[in-house]
Amino acid sequence: MKKALTIMLVALIALSSVFAQGANEAPAKQGSVYWLNFKPESDSVLQEVAKAYKAETGVDVKVVTAAAGTYNQTLMAEMDKSNPPTLFVVGNAGAVASWGDYCLDLKGTKIANELSTDAYNLYDENGKLCSIGYTYECFGIITNVELLEKAGYKLSDIKDFASLKAIAEDIHARSKTLGFDAFTSSGMDGSSSWRFTGHLANVALFYEARDNGWTAGPQPATITGKYVPNFKNLWDLYINNSAFNPNTLATGGYDAEAEFGKGQAVFYQNGNWEYDALTGKYGMDPAKLAMIPFYAGVPGEENAGLNCGTEGCWAINAKASQADIDATMDFMYWMVTSETGTKLLAQTFGAIPYKKAAPSNNVFLDQANEYNKQGKYVMTWAFNYTPAVDEFRAGLVSAMNQYDAAQTDANWKTVETAFVKGWERLYAQEH
Repeated sequence: MKKALTIMLVALIALSSVFAQGANEAPAKQGSVYWLNFKPESDSVLQEVAKAYKAETGVDVKVVTAAAGTYNQTLMAEMDKSNPPTLFVVGNAGAVASWGDYCLDLKGTKIANELSTDAYNLYDENGKLCSIGYTYECFGIITNVELLEKAGYKLSDIKDFASLKAIAEDIHARSKTLGFDAFTSSGMDGSSSWRFTGHLANVALFYEARDNGWTAGPQPATITGKYVPNFKNLWDLYINNSAFNPNTLATGGYDAEAEFGKGQAVFYQNGNWEYDALTGKYGMDPAKLAMIPFYAGVPGEENAGLNCGTEGCWAINAKASQADIDATMDFMYWMVTSETGTKLLAQTFGAIPYKKAAPSNNVFLDQANEYNKQGKYVMTWAFNYTPAVDEFRAGLVSAMNQYDAAQTDANWKTVETAFVKGWERLYAQEH
């Protein structure tokens, strides 16, 4: 009997040891990913991304897409739940102020190390890297390379304002012989003026912002207008090297897209969103299209890239479990480095600012990425800081129309005033 009890006791001890060992060796909880997406147009592709990742890794990825215009409200509601998003969007300085405490510091992480540029990164006031860009748009001067070559030039001949000016003025002077002009129309009606009072104005605002550091901080109460003369350089080039009399621009009614699409001009200021119309509606050969930077006579501008910006910036929820944080980081890394992930992101976002980005079907975005890879600086969207933007732009339209009708120093002074005093007045009005 004693022997039997001894055997049973030994067996129980051994069994307990096995259970204990099994408990110690139990695998850690596998994390999961919950991505709250703010781009409704990308939902179907992002659901494919989630399925592909699950198939490859076995890790669950839930993608929930907020309805258009409801992202902030949806984010607030979802963050209050027991299983909040692990991946969400923090796309501007205001969002950093609101959600910075929820953002994991991405500085030095493997996902941040895959970026091809830091131009879209958002930091808080303490230098924490709160969010990083994953998609962007770009604008610049769209160029018909075929017409440029017919005029006797190569794209590589244009590397700063001096070379752009010389080429544009020569093409304009020979326009009747060539059968095309340098620039498309620069109409100042509502369908066109935003290209200049918003996008071209970025020349004056970006460089001042870069000098003074306010693209990484709060909106400034005043601007100096130091680079408004560079804005003038390009504006003069546009309106005086076109088939259209500057006196007629105020009334507008022109169709610059059609002019460019039909081969009537070499240069057309606009953005990557024009790609589908130019290659589809007008049948232009993508290989004959390029986008060049806003060369405006600023020292060092030979190192400039395109005007690029975004509000599509990823943040990882710092309040999620470590397992979910790790799973989310791995998922993000897969999206920007794997063949499957990069192809799917290119399908919906066009181009992404990462070293292993797959080519998009939009040559303008690919060219923006190429500038990034060459180490050119991105002209970030400083115009996003404009106070009372509609009123600010209306003031510029009025002043520019006055100047276009009579290109005098006194009339240009009204444009400078619209920039500098207009900004100061509208900032004070808003605050």
